[in-house]
Amino acid sequence: MRKLHIFSLSVVLIIGLLYTLSCNSCQSGRQTIVAEPYSRVSPDFSADSAYVFIQAQVDFGVRVPGTPAHKACGDYLSSKLRTYGANVVEQQAEITHYNGKNFTIRNIIGSWHPEKEKRILLFAHWDSRPFADEETDVSRQKQPIAGADDGGSGVGVLLEIARQLYQQPVEVGIDIIFFDLEDWGQPSFDKNPVQGDWWCKGSQYWSEQPHVENYKATYGILLDMVGGNNATFLKEGYSMQYAPGVVEKIWSTASRMGYGNFFLTQSGGYITDDHVSVNMQQRAPSVDIINLKSDTHTGFAPHWHTLQDDMRNIDRNTLKAVGQTVLEVIYTEK
Repeated sequence: MRKLHIFSLSVVLIIGLLYTLSCNSCQSGRQTIVAEPYSRVSPDFSADSAYVFIQAQVDFGVRVPGTPAHKACGDYLSSKLRTYGANVVEQQAEITHYNGKNFTIRNIIGSWHPEKEKRILLFAHWDSRPFADEETDVSRQKQPIAGADDGGSGVGVLLEIARQLYQQPVEVGIDIIFFDLEDWGQPSFDKNPVQGDWWCKGSQYWSEQPHVENYKATYGILLDMVGGNNATFLKEGYSMQYAPGVVEKIWSTASRMGYGNFFLTQSGGYITDDHVSVNMQQRAPSVDIINLKSDTHTGFAPHWHTLQDDMRNIDRNTLKAVGQTVLEVIYTEK
């Protein structure tokens, strides 16, 4: 009986071993697949460098067209693009505005590899608003704003991208345009509205008369108010209408890189901005990366068109999220 017990135990052990091996085999067929961490191909975007570029613009003073600060800042931007290896072209044209005043706009265009057919267009406006018309204090509404975020941040990010293009060239052609006279739309305190498209005059002019005849780009990216604290970039309406695939490219890249808390998947409103005329004139299907809010009466950040739009609102984390995402998008192009 003792042997029988021993034999029975052996059988049990053998059966148990076979069962264990069988279960292990089953488990090996149901292995959990762990996603590989995203491997970045673009160079490191320096938020500190972008911040310095924004500060430099603000230090010139308000960049209102027709002022000495505007001219000095324009010279600086043009010089920086040349320093970073761009072929620079400037457009100047006389524009009569809603108030009957004549302005000389100055669009500043930097191109890398102008001979290449495949091109990516990156753009922002570099002028600042002459009215703080969203100030609650009526007596301050006619003062010009510093425009650290509204204008300065987009330009600062693009200057840092230009610096990276100089150090590590990409395989496609790149055009960076700083558009003028974007932010002199008729102020809200003016009770006699004048019919016309008074915003984004620089991009309107370029879209109708580009610096290169029959200019076309594969796609375009507009950066507007991309430096604010707690920024949220929603999928803007015209961007989805004209360039939904480009929106998906940018937002999915941001998500893979860990910036999904900035680039939200929800839809935003239709924003009159520099990308509208670029899209309408079919120069490039273009996307507006712009800080949009659902909890303010304007739909923008609280400092929009106020005297609070200064360096206190510039957040390096936001600059990094936007700059690194755009860099990654263009460095993955072939």
